[in-house]
Amino acid sequence: MSSTVQYFDDLYRRSDDPWRLREGWYERRKRSLTLALLPRPRYHNAFEPGCANGELTVELAKRCDALLAADLHERAVTLARERLARAAQGAQPSHVRIEQRTVPREWPTEAGPFDLIVISEFAYYLDAAELETLAARIAASLTTDGTLLACHWRRPFAEARESADRAHALFDARCGLARLAHHDEADLLIDVWSRDARSVAQREGLL
Repeated sequence: MSSTVQYFDDLYRRSDDPWRLREGWYERRKRSLTLALLPRPRYHNAFEPGCANGELTVELAKRCDALLAADLHERAVTLARERLARAAQGAQPSHVRIEQRTVPREWPTEAGPFDLIVISEFAYYLDAAELETLAARIAASLTTDGTLLACHWRRPFAEARESADRAHALFDARCGLARLAHHDEADLLIDVWSRDARSVAQREGLL
């Protein structure tokens, strides 16, 4: 874990947006895809670990009655809070909390259950045992109609302990959920699962 912390220290020392989350078309497009694949227009209580500087958090906040975002790095938490405050043109929205947590070890059991958990660009930093723990925490924390969305970069990089494909396969095998959507590109993998196996059309009564 110390090497991971040092990795993020180095990244945030060089930039407050080390992955070009604000400016890059890849990242903006990915956020649009992520939000479009959610099967419900609104959620009651959501959790987003690994929130980085809060670009996705801003968009999730618009669709959640309550949102807990977390990151292991203090600088990321500060940046995410500032980003939410700017988006709200003042103070951070009262329905959003952003905390420094090391997930899955510091899982927010007290804040659940959640009807939405978003694991975005996060799972590949975990080792096999941590991924198993993460999957168990997710399964224990989702409501009876809860949604899990996982979104990850597929290309190999030095700091990744696991691939996107293997992490998503583990969620599929361990979380006991029905897969609702699967978006597959050379660079990007997005999967959506839910305890409610109905399609979006079925939820709207179109079928």
